[in-house]
Amino acid sequence: MRPPKEEIARKLLHLFALTMPLGIYYLPQWGFPRQVPAIILVIVLAVSIIVEKLRRKNPAVQELFYKAAGSMLRKEEQHRITGSTWVVGAGCICSIIFRKDPWVAFVVLTLFVLGDAVAALVGMSIGKIRIGKKSLEGSAACFCLCMLFFYAVFPFISGLIPSPAGRLPFSVTLTTSLAVTICELVPLRISPKLVINDNLAVPVIAGLVLRWMTGIAG
Repeated sequence: MRPPKEEIARKLLHLFALTMPLGIYYLPQWGFPRQVPAIILVIVLAVSIIVEKLRRKNPAVQELFYKAAGSMLRKEEQHRITGSTWVVGAGCICSIIFRKDPWVAFVVLTLFVLGDAVAALVGMSIGKIRIGKKSLEGSAACFCLCMLFFYAVFPFISGLIPSPAGRLPFSVTLTTSLAVTICELVPLRISPKLVINDNLAVPVIAGLVLRWMTGIAG
C-alpha cells in the first residue's frame, strides 16, 4: 500500500525542520551568541501559536491556512495544534536545555525528524504488525535509521561528536536510538486525558537520554 500523497507531502514539509538542528549547532560556531538560536526559535514558536489561534477563530486566516496546508492536516489537527507547531516547540526546548551541548540538540532533532518520516512512510507502505496507531515495521525502520546515522553520518561531520573519531560507545548509540524509537511509538500518557505530543516528547527525552548516557560512558 502506497502512502497517501498528502502524507508524503506532510513529511517532506517536516524536513524543513532540519533547519532547527543546523541553526542550533552552527550559528554559535559562526560567531553568533549561544542564545541566538533559542531566541529565534522562541519567536518562530510565538508566531506559530498565533497562527494556530487565528486559523481557528479568524475566517480570513482560516481560509488562507486551509488553502495552503489544509490537505496535509490530519483529522485530529483540524481543531487542535498541528504537528509542526509541536516540532518547533521541541526545537525551542532543546535549544535551551542543551545550549551548552548543542551537538546533543543537533543529533536528537535530526534523528527525530528523519526517523519520524521514515517510520510513517514505511508503516503506511508495508506495515502489517500494528502497535496502536503505528506499526512494528515503521518503528524498526526508525531504529535502523538512527543507528545508521550514528555510524555512517555523524562521525563524518567534523567536530560534531565530542569523542575520539567522532564515535560514541555502542551503549550510548543503542540507548539513544531505542529512546527515539520507543518514544515515537508509544504515547507519553501522563493521565487518561493528558498525552504529551510525540513531536515534543521524542527529541527532548532522547536528548536527555543521550546526554545522560554520554556522561556515564565518558
